Parts: sequence; structure tokens; C-alpha cells
Amino acid sequence: MTRFAPAALLALLLATTAQAEAPQADIVVTGNGLGAGAGDAAYDVTTIDRDRLASVASGRLEDVLRDAAGFQQFRRADSRSAHPTAQGATLRGLGGNASSRALILLDGVPQIDPFGGWVSFAAFDPRRLGLVRVTRGGGTGAYGPGALAGTIELMSAGPGELKPVSAGIAYGSRDSVDADAGLSGSLGGGFASLSAAYARGDGFTPIVKEDRGTADMPARYEQASLAARAVIPVGEDTELQAGSLLLLDRRTRGLAFTPNRNIGGDASLRLVGRGRWGWEALAYLQMRQFSSGFASVNAGRTLATATLDQYAVPATGAGGRIEVRPPLAEAIELRLGADTRITDGETRELFSFANARPTRGREAGGRNETYGAFAEATLTASDVLTLTGGARIDRWRIVDGRLVERPLSGAGAITNTRFADRAGWEPTGRAGIAWKPAGAVTVRGAGYLGWRLPTLNELYRPFRVGADLTQANPLLKPERLRGVDGGVDFRPLPAVRLSATLFYNRLDDAIANVTTSVSATGAATRVRRNLDAIVAKGAEVEAGLTYGAWSLTGSYAYVDARVRAEGQAAPLDGLRPAQTPKHQASATLAYGRADAFRASATMRYVSGQYEDDQNMRTLADALTVDATVSLPVRHGISVEARAENLGDRRIETAVSNGVYERAAPRTLWIGVRFGG
Repeated sequence: MTRFAPAALLALLLATTAQAEAPQADIVVTGNGLGAGAGDAAYDVTTIDRDRLASVASGRLEDVLRDAAGFQQFRRADSRSAHPTAQGATLRGLGGNASSRALILLDGVPQIDPFGGWVSFAAFDPRRLGLVRVTRGGGTGAYGPGALAGTIELMSAGPGELKPVSAGIAYGSRDSVDADAGLSGSLGGGFASLSAAYARGDGFTPIVKEDRGTADMPARYEQASLAARAVIPVGEDTELQAGSLLLLDRRTRGLAFTPNRNIGGDASLRLVGRGRWGWEALAYLQMRQFSSGFASVNAGRTLATATLDQYAVPATGAGGRIEVRPPLAEAIELRLGADTRITDGETRELFSFANARPTRGREAGGRNETYGAFAEATLTASDVLTLTGGARIDRWRIVDGRLVERPLSGAGAITNTRFADRAGWEPTGRAGIAWKPAGAVTVRGAGYLGWRLPTLNELYRPFRVGADLTQANPLLKPERLRGVDGGVDFRPLPAVRLSATLFYNRLDDAIANVTTSVSATGAATRVRRNLDAIVAKGAEVEAGLTYGAWSLTGSYAYVDARVRAEGQAAPLDGLRPAQTPKHQASATLAYGRADAFRASATMRYVSGQYEDDQNMRTLADALTVDATVSLPVRHGISVEARAENLGDRRIETAVSNGVYERAAPRTLWIGVRFGG
């Protein structure tokens, strides 16, 4: 499948262009899907609006998502300095490895890497988005498998939110540059947009000052993305949405021999019908080409040595989805549909270095397939009661798994293994209730089942972080989740909101990196295994207050997550999953009016957490402050100043052999923007 991806991607893009026909008058297009279901009233949902998306100090989507209670990545660093493979997204303390346990969608298209399950956050300029909706709690519902911890929906900005011309450029600490530009306008009775973003920087040295040596150097980055979108009417109540996204992401990890590069291309077509029968049909294709180098460093950190050259990881993802909402009684909403996703990829590597040269090669990969159908019904029994329930059935296949290792001298293969194909069925569902005992109060409760297929990366690819080695496991089973939550939403006024939620989740067969041995020097060897379970229970609180031009928003998440393990993993029983903090909090105070002075300050706190599964390596807590100021000067031009980690706090992200890495230190920006 991989070798046909470029031609298929080109064909899909050409099909996108061919649809722009003659204008059709008096037809309103939106660029959105069918919209949230009525049953969402029963679930724990947070929305992040466009004003907030455009005002985050770092300009990074992953930082905006931290406004939602309980959101986290596997490591605390953002997409400028983290290794791309460590950027899985999760919610509610269901972390423990770097694969995403939250399903991320952009205009309905899954944004999880086809091979590795991580998220290419560098591809998303928040200014391109109009809204983000975070639904916490598992149960895949109508969106497809993978939403163990919840679903994060990214929705592109529409014609009422985009300026005809916009641009911005900023210069920051360590010779950093952020730039973006966008065009939008009418097209064939609809609209089209084109936007580009570019970022580069000399970077900071990831190893903390007291631990670094002469081998350590700043981690440079250079990233660019291009997004094109067209929305046109193709009938009285039907619109065609076509989108494409291109990404180039290059980073280093602060040592010689550790560059990494990610090249990606997505294309999608979506038809949305808004007539008496609401319906939508989506098809998409994704192509990725990833590469990365790895190195070890001597005890004095004076010399880095190449250990692995992952020179190519080609991968493709293809799929589709169809949903129909038949017209029933006014109080009943029915959603019926089906979806599929196929991912194909392999890692190609050179390893076992001697005298700075590799002596062996490795190829490992396979194909994953899922095919599902769903039905979900919601009854709005009255103005005070909503009942909802749905079910899915998914067929999964893990096929063509392989591992080949051979000496570069040309001799026969040392390892040539073809793994047995596997398949199975996964029935899941969710149900909820929302009750309004008073106009300002909603009491809600939900229960859900969910599942996730192991990624190709988890099944077949070993990897190394510093001196620590983690081995793959081709026999991993799918993860399965059972959970419940209940909460209260309080909306006494349009400008006041408060919500609180209690939850309990049990993730059976949780995939984790389990330590099997530790050397005399402290280097760990781990293998991916299915634990008996991860049990996460806790509470989430979110609040917002608006008074004139002022706004105050905040969130807090408490998670008590514990491993349940027997057998070889029994020493982990009762411990916390790796990289899972107990407390997270965020608060933003903002002032601003349209086309006027704007300012904001954001404070974030994350408690201490463990680097490893054995809870032996501790990462300290961190409290950071970000700030932004925007001052209009004339004719749509404004001057902006931004500050990240204003207090220059140490944010520990990893520790190996007693050597600590940190996330970004204080970073200051000054820039100019035209067109908002």
C-alpha cells in the first residue's frame, strides 16, 4: 500500500480541484460537519474558542489544549524540542506510553500517526482553527476506534472567521522566528483558504546545566506547514469540503547523530448534506515519511556515538466514514453509520555500530485494519431530560507483520520472521443521561466501553532513549476500557460557567513499557507488554467568568492512577503509570476588545511524576507563567509581545542515569501582525 500512496494522494488532490464549478446563488456553506449530536449534553465536553486559539504565548496547539482539564502528552516538552515519537495525547491519566489514547480529528480526519500513534502537533497552526471540542471519557461512539480517553475535535476556521489577507512574523529568543500568512475568499458560491506557517530556532540545550558536558548542544528545529481548503455547494442543501495539509518538521535532540525529520501529506474529501436527511461522507489519505538518528554518550558527556540510524519510516493511512441522521420524531435523533481505517508502514534501520559504522540492517512493519459500524440514539424527553445510548461493532486485523535483520556484509539474514496474522471483533458502546432540575443546572452521567488497537510501532519497532532500550512485542493485544463519570454543569448567566466531574476508568490490557533488567550503570532494558490494567479515578473542575472586556478561565484535574499487574509485571502492581501527574491546573486572565488592546496571562501547574514504570526516577513539579500583549497601531496592523515560561522555571521532561532533560526555558518574542 505504501508505494501507491503518492499517486493516490495526487489523484485525491486533483479530484478536489475538479469540483470547483460555477457559482450557485443563495446557498449558505459552513465548512463544518453535521455538528455535535444532541447526546453530547450527557458527556463531559470542553470547547476552546478562536480567540483563545489565536492568543496562546507559544503559538502551539498542544499548549492551548492544556486549558482542558486532564490533557497531557507523554512528555512535558512541546513540538519544538520533544522527540516526535513522544508526543502521544491522552486524558484522565491514561498515559503510560507514548501512543495516543485520545482520538484527535481535524475536520473529521484522524490525526494519529499511521505508524506510531503519536501526533504531529507542528502541523497545526492554531490560527487556522475556529473551534476545538474536547470530549473526555472513552467510548468511541460515532467517531471510530481509539478514543479510550476521549475525543479531541479540531475544526477549521470558516469564512466568517478568516480575514481575506492575514500575516504575522515574530522574532524570539535563541534566534527564533515564527511566521504565518493566510488568504481566503469566495469560490463557486462557497469559499477557499490557503495558509502557510514557518518556524525555526537555534533551540536550547535539553540537558540541564549541571549535568551537561561538551557533547551536549542546542536542539535546533525548523518546521513548515501548508494548508489548503475549499468548500463549495454542490446542491441545494449539500456542500463539498476538500482539504489538504503538508508538513515538514526537522529537529535535533541536542547531541551529534540525533537529527529527526517528519514529512507528511494529507488529503480529504467530505460531502455534507443538511436536508431533511442529514448525512455526511468522508474519504481521506495520509502519507508520512519519518527518519531519526540515535546516539549514546559517555559517562563524562564528552563524546556522543551513533547507535541507530532509523533512516526511513514510510507509512500511509487511508480510510473513510459515512453517517446518516434519518428524520424521526422531533424529540429523537438517530445516528447510523460505518467507518474504516487502514494503516501500513515499516521501519528501516541501521544498527549495531562498530567503529562509527553500522554492521546490521533491520526492516520491521505490517498493516493494521479496522472496519466498524455504529448506531446511536438520543431522546430529548423534555426540556429537562435527555437520554442517549449507542453501540459499535468493530472488526480488526493485524496482518503482514514481519521482522528482518541482516548483516550489511551481504551474508544471509540473521532474523527473517513473518508473524501470524490475527483478527478479532470488538463490541463497544456508551450511554448517558442529562437532567436539568433547574434552568442553570445540568446533572449528567455516562458509562462507556472503548478499545484501541496496538500501533505498528508498538508491535514491531524497538527504540532507545539515552542508555535505556525498549523492545517491541508483536503479540500485543488490543486495549479495552470500561468507565463511568458523573458531573454537574452550572450556567447561571451567559458569562458564568462552572463544571465539576468525577470519573472512574479501568483500562484492561494496557500497553506499557515494562522494565525487565537494569545494568550496573543504571541503563534499563524494557519490553512492551499488556498489563492487567491501569485504574484511573479522579475529578475535573473547569470554570469561566466574563465581565466586559475581562475574562478569567481555569481548570483543575486530580487523577489517582494505579497499575494492576501480576506475573512478570507483578512488581509494578499498585505503582503509578509512567509520566502521569496527580495534579494539573491552569488559569488564564485576559483583557481585550476586537481591534483594540489585548493582553493575557496564563499560569500552569503540573505536579511531580515518575519517569519510569518502577517509580524510581522522579520528575519534579513545575509552575510556569506565560503572557501576551497585542497593541493595534493602524490599518489592521498590531505589535505583539509574548513570553513563555516567564520565570524561567525548570520543567523536567526525562531522566536517565541521573541526567535530567528539561522543556523550554524562558522565551521572549516581539512581532507584528496584519489582519488579525
